[in-house]
Amino acid sequence: MPRSRIDPRDHTIQFRQALRRYLPQKGLPLIGKKGRWSDRMLVLTALLMAVSSLGSLQERLSEARAAVVRMYPSRRRPGESYAGFIGQLVRHSQRLLALVTAALRQRMIRQAGASWKVGRHLAFGVDGTKSDAPRTQANRKGLKTAGKSGPQQLLVMLLHIGTGLPWSWRRGKATDSERDLLRELLDALPAGALLLLDAGFTGYALLQHILATGRPVLVRAGANVTLLQKLGWEFKFHGDTVYVWPEKARAAGGEPLVLRRIVVVDGRNRRMCLLTNLSEAELTFAEAVALYRRRWGIEVFFRGLKQTLARRKMLSDSPEHAGVELDWTLVGYWVLGFLLWENRPAGAPVTQGLAWALRLVRGALAGRGDKRGSVATAWRQFTVDRYRRTRPKAAADWPHKKNDPPCGMPQLRTATAAEKRCAQQLARRKRAA
Repeated sequence: MPRSRIDPRDHTIQFRQALRRYLPQKGLPLIGKKGRWSDRMLVLTALLMAVSSLGSLQERLSEARAAVVRMYPSRRRPGESYAGFIGQLVRHSQRLLALVTAALRQRMIRQAGASWKVGRHLAFGVDGTKSDAPRTQANRKGLKTAGKSGPQQLLVMLLHIGTGLPWSWRRGKATDSERDLLRELLDALPAGALLLLDAGFTGYALLQHILATGRPVLVRAGANVTLLQKLGWEFKFHGDTVYVWPEKARAAGGEPLVLRRIVVVDGRNRRMCLLTNLSEAELTFAEAVALYRRRWGIEVFFRGLKQTLARRKMLSDSPEHAGVELDWTLVGYWVLGFLLWENRPAGAPVTQGLAWALRLVRGALAGRGDKRGSVATAWRQFTVDRYRRTRPKAAADWPHKKNDPPCGMPQLRTATAAEKRCAQQLARRKRAA
């Protein structure tokens, strides 16, 4: 018998059914109490706009709204103007974000299985990036500018290493501090989660705050960090104990931070220094190297957001709207990543296939689904590249290629006599207290 042909519009209905798995069952009614935008239609439209390929916010809204109307043909149609949509979304964004992100985290916990941990550790990568915004007067005043760039939003992300999916984020102005935004994120981490940090997060105050919460950490230290040995404060890790104790912290009466130093040498004889508050029994050398390599997944996540998804720049002309646009872009990207992660072939990397999945979703949005089969059939056509790269991946002709110098190795020296006396005095005061 010939294979039945499927109306491409049915793919939109199938995607609605797929999206239901990621949205909370309660708290997102389909029928609104007032106005034409119900909570569920607001959320679905914001998610679909996040993956749209069209160039303006009004065009993205029109495409997403048309898809939502096809999903719910018997329901009252929402408004057509972007001003009305964004006004409703801004009004309810904080509440709806809390509902949707909590549901996505719970699904990650239920579905991750063996990917929930990497070996023995529940690991989260941390990094920051900046999102451009239009050069309107409101954005210049509200979002600020850093250097020669225009208005920007600073974004700091927690990425679950096992699945490659986001967990939480904070955004701020271009001039805000990545370290301050990370402090705000710590409460969102599950108990016992290991933080993987790059060399930009090695400040004494931040590390002191993280260690005070009892959280494990693995951070890279660069040439801007001075490590002390033989301080006589606390000898915690045999042979590898080092102390972070800058002069300002010492003068203010702050205690030395006791950490374990791990020196890694790669195949090209380049050295890297990692610091952790875990012992060798809790985190072996091999585990530390493997985990820190996986931290690169957050760089791949940002590349997918800015290049594959083409969301390097938000399009809103006011700071409040730009912030809401960025939040829901990240949620839409999260759901797209979830669809890819749950449908990828066994053994496929979590970072592979984003462009393919995006084409599939965009085709269904525009009513261009494959007539030869269902969405599930289309997902099964996803294949994995099996080639082995023989040299580092690089784009020779990439015009914006950055050549940032490596962060180097930290300075390692023996504590001076004055530093040892200061540590002894601090230890006596601590015992007396």
